[in-house]
Order: sequence, then C-alpha cells, then structure tokens
Amino acid sequence: MAPTEGPRRSGAVLKDRMRGGGGSASEQPGGVAVASLEEAGADPAELRRKIEDRTALIGIIGLGYVGLPLSLAFAESGFHVLGFDIDGAKVEALEAGRNYIKHLRPERLTESLESGRFRSTSEFARLSEPDVLIVCVPTPLTRQREPDLSFVVGTAQQIAARLRRGHLVILESTTYPGTTDELVRGIFEQTGLATGRDYFLAFSPEREDPGNARYGTATIPKVVGGVDRDSGDLAQALYAQVISATVRVSNARTAEATKLLENIFRAVNIALVNELKIVFDRMEIDIWEVLDAAATKPFGFMRFNPGPGWGGHCIPLDPFYLTWKAREHGIATRFIELAGEVNQQMPRWVVEKLRLALNDRRKAVRGSRVLVLGLAYKKNIDDARESPAFEIIELLLQQGAVVSYHDPHVPRLPVTRSWSHLPPLASVPLSPGILEDSDAALIVTDHSTVDYDMVSRHAPLVVDTRGIYRDPLPNVVRA
Repeated sequence: MAPTEGPRRSGAVLKDRMRGGGGSASEQPGGVAVASLEEAGADPAELRRKIEDRTALIGIIGLGYVGLPLSLAFAESGFHVLGFDIDGAKVEALEAGRNYIKHLRPERLTESLESGRFRSTSEFARLSEPDVLIVCVPTPLTRQREPDLSFVVGTAQQIAARLRRGHLVILESTTYPGTTDELVRGIFEQTGLATGRDYFLAFSPEREDPGNARYGTATIPKVVGGVDRDSGDLAQALYAQVISATVRVSNARTAEATKLLENIFRAVNIALVNELKIVFDRMEIDIWEVLDAAATKPFGFMRFNPGPGWGGHCIPLDPFYLTWKAREHGIATRFIELAGEVNQQMPRWVVEKLRLALNDRRKAVRGSRVLVLGLAYKKNIDDARESPAFEIIELLLQQGAVVSYHDPHVPRLPVTRSWSHLPPLASVPLSPGILEDSDAALIVTDHSTVDYDMVSRHAPLVVDTRGIYRDPLPNVVRA
C-alpha cells in the first residue's frame, strides 16, 4: 500500500544507494522540488542507455499482488530493484525472506535477496534514488461507488517532493482515462519540471492473474502508452527488457482505456451468464449442461462460468471508473451499470437459494449452522479481495445463521475497509464430523484441495455455486 499523506521534505540522498546517481532538483519549503531554470532538460538517450544495459535502478511503489511479482521479475532480469511500501510489516517480512503472496514461489524472493538485486523500504525519502519509479497502488471505490484515488494522489505527492531530471514515472494502477496526463502530471508540474523535457511519464496497466499457471508477469504482453513520445519510448524500452512482448499504444489515455475495456468485457459477460443461470434455474434447465454444449461451437462463442458473484480487485471496481468518467462527458453507461447490478445481486440470490433449501428440510436460516467453503475470490489462491464470500457471510449472520468457514489458503478472515465489522473468524478443518455437525455446506470457492466427494457424503445439505456436482444428488442444490 502506498502513502496517503502529503509530501515531506527529503533529506540528502543516502550514501548507501543501491547504485550511484542523485537528484538535480532543489526543494522549496514544504518539500516540493523546483528545477533551476538554467539547467538543461533531461536526455532520454542517457536513460535509455541505462535501461538497456540494466544499470537503471528500478523503484516500485506498492508491494502487493502487482508490485511484488513485478519487482521480482525486474530483479530476475538483472536490474537492481528498490521496493517501497508504507506497510512496515510487509517490508520487514520481505527483508527477512518471508513471502506473503502464496502463489509466488518462495525461492524467487530468496534468490533475489541473495543476489542483492532486490531490497525494500518504507523510507519514501529514498524516492529520489531510482531512475525509474513504477506506481502499483490500490484504486478502490468509495461507499458511493466513485473512484478513490487517494493512494495515487498521495504517492504522486511523495514522488513530486523528490522528482528530479531524468526520472521516468509509470503508473500501473487501474484508473479512468486521463488520470496520468491530468491528475498525476498536474501534481508533478507544480515542481517546475516539465513533462517530456525534464522527466518522463507513462501508463502501463497491470495484467496480473494470481494463480494462473500458464501466464505470469513476464509472459503477459504489456500495453504501454506515454504522455508524450519520449515517455512512451522509454517505458516501452523498459518493459521490453523484462516482458515477452510489449504493445505500444498512442498515448496514456488509450492505455488506461484498454485496461478498463478488458475488465468491463469480463464483467458484462459474467453478468450475462449469471442472469442466464437465474433464468434457466426457474425453467429447471441445467446451466452447466447448457454451457458444456455451447462450448463445443468452434467459433463465435467464448465461455464464461456463473458463480456466487464477482471478486478480485479489478472486475468489481474497474467498470465504475469508466462509468464515473463518462458522466463527466454527459454519457450514461447503462449497459455497464446493468451488469454491475446483476453481479451485485448474486450473493443475495445464493443466500435465498440456501434459505429455500433449508425451508424444504423444515429448518430456518436462524440458528442453522452454515459452513462456507472458500473465502478467496477464485480457486487455489489466497486473495480474498472483494470476494462475494464476505457479503454472503454478512447476509447469513444478519438472518441469524451460525457461520463458520473452511479455506486452506485463507487461514483467517481478513480485515478490510468494507468488511471490518464482520466477527473474527478462522478457517476450520474440513472433516466428516465438521460436515455432519453443519446444517448446510455452501460452496463459494471451488478450491482443488477440497474433497468434494466427502462433502456430499457427509453434509446434510450442499449448496453448489460453482458447478462441482454435475450429476443430481438428493442433498445438493445448485445456486
């Protein structure tokens, strides 16, 4: 996570830099760097040389699910990397060689530390040291579902306090078109330094897919767009050292819009298949059999599976960034907003299916023991951000259920901004006794390590939101 406080005065560049170099901008009171008007502009050819011979120091701000894998990819490609995070516990863990992102091989961190190519810090005064700064901070929504750019703004202010000639700054956080060349650029140019002349600014959207065994940071093509031509050239040259393919677009706005399109496409199709699930359920048609049959068509069809809702940091949030920005231009994004409504209602539909199934067994939700299987937003990862499991648990608690959960990847219910009011829960072991003592097992996340045969044999009622059971079973209800 990145800082949200305003800029602080930076001290002298530390002597123990990971490699040499320093800033050329002076500072005004308040910590904002101001360039001397007599100084010439930065030389993009010099920075490009450092990038191509891999002597450029790379600074990555935000060491979460995007920033840490990216840091390791640069370190493994021969760059020295200095990672920044406001969370001191993360920095302490990384410096001790403890990897807190489970889908990353632990040896990657160990090897990068032992080679001396990766270090991390909470000292944002060191932002002047790297030649390149890549921003990977959260871009959540407010309770009113409007963009919350406080992390981007806070980080930009911290950079502005140490911005120097020759810096290349790249924003990777998903956001609305115009953030890089309006908001971030506006903060930077208060220093007196000019974009494209004194420093360089670009946008390149993250495309991480946690748990994807086929595609990782270095093998997913990288979209790059600069605020100006030199900025785009430098950003593309940087990622070309690490990523298998780069895709250059005309400007930062186009790159920002590309990421939104990718995720809106997924959000709309998830909503469509979830709506069809509800329709076919009423018609007593098996949505999974329909999908299996439709997927045999070799053209004109792309499969999306239904579920208990949407999750992850991108899909539930990114569409609303475009919706918000579109209103500024007098455009109503009805299609996107309708998809959001469908996906947001799915947890309630799942709980209603559970209520009806319990009612058929002469039980009320109140007092029933419900075991939620899976807390992560998708299978085989430890990432619970925006998982529909949170709302499902809240709805069950509101209706008086006694809730427990099992997730081998998420040992404790994470504390988040949206769900901090939920009681502290810890994952319970999965056993025949635990299942038999429950009134219902509700499958939210289809982790591969769960023995679903055991679940169906011992749970009195199973509510399946993921299509685990294809053959009809007397104690299984699909939702």
